[in-house]
This record gives sequence, structure tokens and C-alpha cells, in this order.
Amino acid sequence: MIVKKLLPASIAAATLAAGMTFSTTASAAGELSAGVGVASSYLWRGYDLGAGTPAVSGDLTYSISGLHVGTWVSSGDLNAGTEYDLILGYGGEAGDFNYDITLVNYVYPTGGLGPGYVADGEADIGDFSDAILTLGYGPVSFSWYKPVGDGSGGDYTYYSLSAGFGQFSALVGMHKDNGDCPADVDTGAGETCDSVHLDLSYAYNDNLSFTLSQFVADEPVNDDLKMVVSYSIPIQ
Repeated sequence: MIVKKLLPASIAAATLAAGMTFSTTASAAGELSAGVGVASSYLWRGYDLGAGTPAVSGDLTYSISGLHVGTWVSSGDLNAGTEYDLILGYGGEAGDFNYDITLVNYVYPTGGLGPGYVADGEADIGDFSDAILTLGYGPVSFSWYKPVGDGSGGDYTYYSLSAGFGQFSALVGMHKDNGDCPADVDTGAGETCDSVHLDLSYAYNDNLSFTLSQFVADEPVNDDLKMVVSYSIPIQ
């Protein structure tokens, strides 16, 4: 069973996290970067967690020799409230090939998760985490997400395949759940779920981008085409 479809893969949520960025670089000391962004809604793996409510996010990352550590903060979705993520990973490249393995811990300090998440309704450090493996070649990348936190359960996995073509990009994502389908998925009881969504994005410029998202298999009941607009203002 899906532990909770609220848990966002923040570092992959480009629709929400597109934002202002600055960096200071020193070859010996590594690089410190930060950014903020705003989006018309919180789009997570094909789900509109904000129900059309705008969301603001910010991030701070330190990287050196392939190692990166940081945090990502968001105003959150309607159910989970404020969110911050703790991120630790390592990545590199060899020619056109690139790779990254990252551990992301999701924390919801204001509660609001509701029954069935954690006993006290709050996601603390260690309750919800994803291990994320990404392999890429040129403009194409494949990512595998596996819940590993104390609050994770069932046999849920998420996969995505994405590609970029100039200002355009496309992503196909699959929620793989070997338990019973959630009530909001339009399949029979006792069947396994392989919900698939398609995201198409267009970057008008460095500041403004648009994303269309739609489930195309095992879609949630009353699922509609979603459009998210993201805007960023660069810091000079």
C-alpha cells in the first residue's frame, strides 16, 4: 500500500522548485547555492497536492567533490502543512553519463497529516525518507525512488523517465504499489496499482515555465488535466 502520496521528492519537483539562484564558489571549499521559487500549485508525481493553491519554496545546498548536502523548504500542501526536507547525496559524471544517489528526509513540523500517517500526526526526522538513484545519459535520465523511513510501509516504489529537448521537457512517472489500490484510484479492490502520469513542460525563459500533467493509467477518480505555472526572479 502507498505509505502516503504526500511525501514529495523535492529535489525532483522542478515544477515547484524552479527559483532564484545564487552561488559562491571556491574550488577548495566547495560551492554554496540557494534559491527560492513560487508555483501556482504543488505538483508531486502527477498529484496536485495544493488543489490549485500557490506554493512558495526555498533551498540551500552545499556541494564539494560530488557530495551535496542541503535543505528544501515549502509552504506545503493543503493536508500536510509546512514541509522541510534534509538532503544528502553524491553524484558525478563520466563523459555523457551521469549518476546520483541521494537520501531525502521529509519533515512536517506543523502536523496536519491526519490519521494513517504517523501516530501523533506529525512527521519528524526519520519518519519519512526516500532513497533516490538517478542514472542519465545526455538529455535522458531515469530515477528510482524507494521509501526507507521509519514511517514507511508496504511495497511502494516510484520510477520516472525524463528527457529534455531545448526549452521542452517530458517526464513519465509510475507509482508501483504491490498492495491494494488506494480508494481514489479507479480500479477494483484487491488489484495492484501501476498509476502512470505524463508531465510536459515548457521553459519560456529562465524565469517562467509551464507544466501540463495528466494520469494516463490507473488514474485517480475524477483526475483532471493539471497546469502549473512556475516563476522565479534571479538574485543578483
